[in-house]
Amino acid sequence: MSPNFLIFVTDQQRADHLGCAGNPVLRTPHIDALAEQGTRFNRAYVNNPVCTPNRGSMLTGRIPSLHGARGNGTPLPLESVTFPALLAEFGYHTALIGKSHLQNMEDTPPALPPTTAVQNLRQSARYPEATTRSIKSSNYEQELRSSWENPDHHLELPYYGFQDVVLCNHHADECFGDYSRWLQREHPSVASRVGREHGVRDPAYVAPQAWHTALTEFQYPTHFIAEQSCEWLREHHANRPDQPFALVCSFPDPHHPWTPPGKYWDMYKPSDITLPPTAHPGSVEPGHVRWLQEEREAGRAKLETPRMFASNTREIQEIIALTYGMISNIDDRIGMVMQTLKDCGADANTVVIFTSDHGDLMGDHGLMLKGPIHYQGLVRVPFIWRDPQAPAGEKGGVREDLVSSIDLPASILRRASIAAPNGMQGKALFDVGGTACSSQRSAVLIEENQQRAYLGFEHPVRVRTLVTATHRLSVFAEGEWGELYDLRSDPDETQNLWDEIDFRPLRESLLLQLIQQVLEHSETSPRPTRLA
Repeated sequence: MSPNFLIFVTDQQRADHLGCAGNPVLRTPHIDALAEQGTRFNRAYVNNPVCTPNRGSMLTGRIPSLHGARGNGTPLPLESVTFPALLAEFGYHTALIGKSHLQNMEDTPPALPPTTAVQNLRQSARYPEATTRSIKSSNYEQELRSSWENPDHHLELPYYGFQDVVLCNHHADECFGDYSRWLQREHPSVASRVGREHGVRDPAYVAPQAWHTALTEFQYPTHFIAEQSCEWLREHHANRPDQPFALVCSFPDPHHPWTPPGKYWDMYKPSDITLPPTAHPGSVEPGHVRWLQEEREAGRAKLETPRMFASNTREIQEIIALTYGMISNIDDRIGMVMQTLKDCGADANTVVIFTSDHGDLMGDHGLMLKGPIHYQGLVRVPFIWRDPQAPAGEKGGVREDLVSSIDLPASILRRASIAAPNGMQGKALFDVGGTACSSQRSAVLIEENQQRAYLGFEHPVRVRTLVTATHRLSVFAEGEWGELYDLRSDPDETQNLWDEIDFRPLRESLLLQLIQQVLEHSETSPRPTRLA
């Protein structure tokens, strides 16, 4: 019998923001239960610490430079071969409920003017031997907020392989899509009172992008997504009980703006939050960190935008407390969905996965949000795999082998007994019966291509990072410097060894490994059809 898949995805959640990961303050009993019944990966890394590119990797099993969505603002090509599309071809019913962000969400012009029309973006390869499905659309404006202002607008299905989609795009109480239409229909009195222009500032808080929302916890996007997921599971059970399913339940939280609703706003007190060890940056921080510190000191920091900024200790404690409230809200809703899964009798044959598309600096080195500064809190994410068919001895285990976001689709396909297509770069972490397999990774490759020229760089920032079992090395396209940290003796990444003479042999060895990783993740599709 083919297993079902229920995949929970959060938006900007660090690996250490879970009770089962040792967090002493945050309470996540339902997610912790998944870890107790399954396997938690302690060294899971993103392929890009930004939404669209890493979500593309989680769907295609390919790094961003190959699947085409190199950064936010560059949609994932519609002809991409995704694991939902492959599952659908082999009889699965597939659905996405919540945040997608595989295409652009806002009409804001890019920081860089495009050199070609967005509609002409094409993926370099479709793996022609893997699928026969046709591409009927070239519409790359399906997720735009402005498109959803048209009451007749809907996504063109299947959407990247998802046969059903209930869209809830963006973040906090500013979400739109099917969610905003539901809110207008079911709760018209509050539908016009969402967003920062209607948010009520709490005088006890100084953190930017934090406000009391007019929404109750039952009107908030997190509850809507869980409720819609439960309804989808019940409908599937009633009408297609013998068809395997794959449901992605994708929460826009935790993410700035910080607007946890109702009881979740003050569930955690800022005074109870222990500051990160590096919250008070030292005098030897790398140049790009110092640039952000100096920007804040000069009053030029962009505190109300998605761009990273230097933060003070009070802001850090407040933001972490509000983030914990968002995560506890998600945890409660995951409990709802899991109860519905059991009520439908599908729990015993459903692989449940929990992960996030990237982390958050969350006060590390005095910084907030995300960007091309690849400290562990940003690039390491939670990854839990709970399989009812796994051997009893593996349940509740913690794995330390290096894994990557691109391993998610490869693992799902292997578990479903579907061969991964040529061009999929991930490694299966489980066999067809649910028994664990080592990733056998010596390193993880992380890419980032920014639109912005900042952090002291004259051109848009491009960085490549290598993470091994013991070290992290980052190389920037501009400049003659980089970063090198020993994660064993310096887990907080405070001593940059890049220019240390004694560590030059190590640096050269890691640079070679980085080049080898780039070569390993180069294109292999399509296969040659003739010798020449």
